[in-house]
Amino acid sequence: METISFEDFLAVELRVGRVVEVQEFPEARRPAYVLQVDFGPELGVRKSTAQITEHYAPTALVGQLVVACVNLPEKQVGPHRSQCLVTGFHDEEGRVRLCQPDGEVPLGTKLL
Repeated sequence: METISFEDFLAVELRVGRVVEVQEFPEARRPAYVLQVDFGPELGVRKSTAQITEHYAPTALVGQLVVACVNLPEKQVGPHRSQCLVTGFHDEEGRVRLCQPDGEVPLGTKLL
């Protein structure tokens, strides 16, 4: 594992957002959704693609808080431009479980 400086860590903008819309992403190579995530007035709503279909139904995702990196460059994913990277952990079967706060926090709050 590579060691980074504390300044490097502080440069990563991990923020809390709320999923406000979920669309199927049939063009994806592996099953995925297109998420619209609201990060509050400072950052607004950003789009992300996420391979989280095994554990999450679209209707269950709407309203959920997620943690996402918001200062990576945009990435073209098929016909979509991903504007943030929603974070998660692989379970024992390699399926993604979202990284989520365990309670309400203001949208756009930075992970410390």
